[in-house]
Amino acid sequence: MSSFPRTLGELRRSSFSEQRLRHRRVKDELRDNLIACLRQHDTAIFPGIVGYEDTVVPQIVNAILSRHNFILLGLRGQAKSRILRGLTTLLDEQMPYVAGCEIRDNPYTPICRRCREEIARLGDATPISYLTPDERYVEKLATPDVTIADLIGDIDPIKAARGGHELSSEYTVHYGLLPRANRGIFAINELPDLAGKIQVGLFNIMQEGDVQIKGYPVRLPLDVAIVFSANPEDYTARGKIITPLKDRIGSEIRTHYPATVDEGIAITAQEAWTCRNSHAMHLPTYIQQVIERIAFAAREDKKIDKRSGVSQRLPISAMENVISNAERRAISNDEQTVVPRISDVYAALPAITGKLELEYEGEMKGADHVGRELIRTAIAKTYDEYFTGANMQQIVQWFDLGGEVQLSDSVPATEALENLKEIQGLLEKLTPLGVSEKESAEHQVSAAEFILEGLHAHKRIGRSEERVFKAEEKKTEPVREKSFEPEDKPYRQRRQFN
Repeated sequence: MSSFPRTLGELRRSSFSEQRLRHRRVKDELRDNLIACLRQHDTAIFPGIVGYEDTVVPQIVNAILSRHNFILLGLRGQAKSRILRGLTTLLDEQMPYVAGCEIRDNPYTPICRRCREEIARLGDATPISYLTPDERYVEKLATPDVTIADLIGDIDPIKAARGGHELSSEYTVHYGLLPRANRGIFAINELPDLAGKIQVGLFNIMQEGDVQIKGYPVRLPLDVAIVFSANPEDYTARGKIITPLKDRIGSEIRTHYPATVDEGIAITAQEAWTCRNSHAMHLPTYIQQVIERIAFAAREDKKIDKRSGVSQRLPISAMENVISNAERRAISNDEQTVVPRISDVYAALPAITGKLELEYEGEMKGADHVGRELIRTAIAKTYDEYFTGANMQQIVQWFDLGGEVQLSDSVPATEALENLKEIQGLLEKLTPLGVSEKESAEHQVSAAEFILEGLHAHKRIGRSEERVFKAEEKKTEPVREKSFEPEDKPYRQRRQFN
């Protein structure tokens, strides 16, 4: 950055002196850089955002092209904050401002009194500093205790006393977050949590483009793009967006959860910490699918509150726990490769249950019970993807004839494989999973256990809490007592004659 102009005089003689750049506002800057991306057919406008290419992203593009302030509405874990932070990719790499200015004033058109007086005093020698895109993004999480002073600013009597200024002087102002976001992007997360009277304070900046401090004649014509995020459930649970403010928001854009399992897997693979340094790792595709389908099943389950949603953080956290449990097993048994199993998914229940808001029925059954049901449903659907129509009768018959096998999540792969070899026909069925008998014991055990869990999920074989696979218990029909059959004719009391 040393090659950039360091004084106002140098700045005026540089490329930053173009009329277009001197007076360009933030929303125009976002629009210009977005148009440049679109002309270059750059599809990575928001890097790291998966599944929104045909839904959310086009609406955001339209909002930016329209120079709108906009709001993202969606349930938790739908990448709302990440999208807002991604807007910085559409800002210029460097932005000059008057050095030392709290509100990053434009050297060509200063709005604060200090900068105007300094430029008048120093002229072309006025020092210039620069801001990167990340430094031009200011974010605030809305909470009920946020005040006008936090957002807009307040008069600081200590500044007035030390400097000998009147309270109405600009030199006595302590600027809030919004003025400090001048010439940048100001984001408010969870907008409904902001008290109504504080939301009113945003009216003037959105409508007129300026703010007033504490009722004194200190008005600042700020240049800022304001964006919001909110959970639709918050409108009734904790607060609401007041109508006049909502009316001033240019675009309301709805986000959503991944539409397909593959999209969910891509997001989880991107966000979860899977690259561990201790051991080589192989993460089977069917394990990824089971983990992702847990979230899909939870979003459809009646025992889980749909208004609260099931965050994408559920499969991300579950994936990390699954790998950690497999890693623990590999370290304990001196195995060279970490290969997660379905038993590791059950071991990851603590990462699942905490992400679920249960309805009354779910509360009655308990979070652990609901979590196990979700895992079982996810296993059944994933099993069907690989083995629909496959003949598993030989395996089922082995259990029906009294066969049993225990597969603990801590048992070494070599020992587990020796036990699995006793099950007739099991290891021959691993081919659809991309595993052959030449693979390592870790790979074969993981695939074989998935098949057994799939059969258990479809209630073709049984499994105890100690993870002992056995024959499915046959439920006998209870003996029904003969129902009461009334007489053909109703009973009539005989008449008594004297």
